[in-house]
Formats: sequence, C-alpha cells, structure tokens
Amino acid sequence: MLNRLPPLNALKTFESAARHLSFTRAANELFVTQAAVSHQIKALEAHLGLKLFQRRNRALRLTEEGQSYFLDLKEIFSSLAGATEKLLARTATGSLTVSLQPSFAIQWLVPRLVKFSEQHPEIDVRIKAVDEDEGLLREGVDLAIYYGRGHWPNLRCHKLHAEYLLPLCSPALLKGKKKLETLADLSQHTLLHDTSRKEWKTWMKQVGLQSPNVNQGPIFSHSSMVLQAAIHGQGIALGHNVLAKPELDAGRLVCPFSEVLVSKKCHYLVCEESQAELGKVAAFRDWMINLVEQEEKELDGIIETQ
Repeated sequence: MLNRLPPLNALKTFESAARHLSFTRAANELFVTQAAVSHQIKALEAHLGLKLFQRRNRALRLTEEGQSYFLDLKEIFSSLAGATEKLLARTATGSLTVSLQPSFAIQWLVPRLVKFSEQHPEIDVRIKAVDEDEGLLREGVDLAIYYGRGHWPNLRCHKLHAEYLLPLCSPALLKGKKKLETLADLSQHTLLHDTSRKEWKTWMKQVGLQSPNVNQGPIFSHSSMVLQAAIHGQGIALGHNVLAKPELDAGRLVCPFSEVLVSKKCHYLVCEESQAELGKVAAFRDWMINLVEQEEKELDGIIETQ
C-alpha cells in the first residue's frame, strides 16, 4: 500500500499551491521555480490519474477531487507538524511551558526563574497563569503546579512545601495606636481574608480564641492580594508561609504570633508519567525541588526569630 503513495515533495507542493491557489506563490514559499511547481503538480496528477486543478484565464481553481484531497492533506500536514513539535518539546532543550496559579507565579516562581536560567540557558521557560486547574495537564503544558492534596490520577506529583498559615502584618502596625501584644488584641484589628473566612475561624478555634471580628474584614480572590493589603497596613492576614517568604525576607511583613495552622493542602509539581524523566522536564523538576528544600530551612529560621 505504501508503494501507492505519491512522493512527499509532490504532496507538499500540491498543498502549498492549493492553499495559495497560485503556482507562483507556492514557488516563492518553497524556494523553487514556477516551472518546478508545475512539474510536480503534473507528476502528481499523473500518479493519481486525476485532475487536481482547473486552469482558466490565468486563474487557478481546485477540482472537486482536488479540494477534497487538499482538505485531507492539510489536516495530515498539520498533524505532522504537531507531532514534530511535540517530539522536539520532549528533548532537554527548547521551550518548557509551566502552568500555575497567578499568586504562586508572582510571589514565588517568577522572582526565582533567573536562577534556573543561569543553570539551564538552553531551556526557554514559558509561564502560563491559570486561576483554576482541572487536575489534567492541558495541551502544550509540560509541567504544572497544582494546589491540593496530591490526588491527581495518571500524573506524577511531587510535594513542594510543608505548608501552613501564619498571622502576618506590616511592622508599622505593631507601632500603631492599637496594641498587638497578645492573641486577645486581634479583636481590635481588621482581619484580612483569602477567598473565605474559614481559615481565620479555624485558626481562632485552634488557639482557643473567640474573636467577634472574625466575620468581618475584606475578602480577596488571590493570596497575593491579601499579602499586599497586609503590607500596606490594612489589617492582619493569615498567609501561606511559602507565598509570604519574599515579604518576610524583605521585612515588609512580620509574624506577630508564632501560632500556625497546618494546611491540609499543598503545592505540587505535576507532570505526565511518560515525560517525568525527559530532558527539560527532569531538569526543571530537580531544580525546583532542591530550591524548595533549601528555602524551607531558611524560612523556619526566619519565623523562629520573629
């Protein structure tokens, strides 16, 4: 059956000529002469025993058979291009697309990407921010960072951090008119909420505190917004240790109390099982896991000194 297939050059020439409806434009695209295009088309028509083009008053039109053949070939060439791009994407070099939520991208990954680029200049990282994930890697995404409990079928998951929530505020808030020396003083301050008020309520219950203001205070849709509100002295946030690290490092935020709420969910680096050990995917994963381990030790030291 393979012997009946026309030569690939002839098929490529036909696809270009059919797309442009011009032998001249096809010749320019393929860097050959118009005569060469005409020769390839005649050879293809002879091989198939069918007319593919109608030539009328310098206008080029596809025959019914030619139109049908063009549509099929167009899809086939598109699939070939996609297969080639997918194959090249699995090598150790080239582009690497990472999908993750905006807050994690802004607060953690983006500031550290330069370190990865210094170690792997041959890999071009592309960041794709998404508000929600579906537990499935989308087309064209090599790696993703999901927030959850690590249960995503058919994906290899690597837990990135031991995550917990801790009270955070601006250093200026500690010097303000309202005291913030004991847990009971929290009732005199505005509480900032991430998505819902559930986390502050759980934290209050854990420390044995009944605070009348737990049902008050602004709610933000992204963790990065909560941190920014706290930095600007708008209240006290219950922030993620991972996302808060840059602000703690810079002194823009401090931990007024040491009580933390261990999170049942964590950030996980995920990828397809079939790609887990391939070139650039493995390089990015190993870099990220090593960096996380190093920074967790540093963060523990920061919190202990607050």
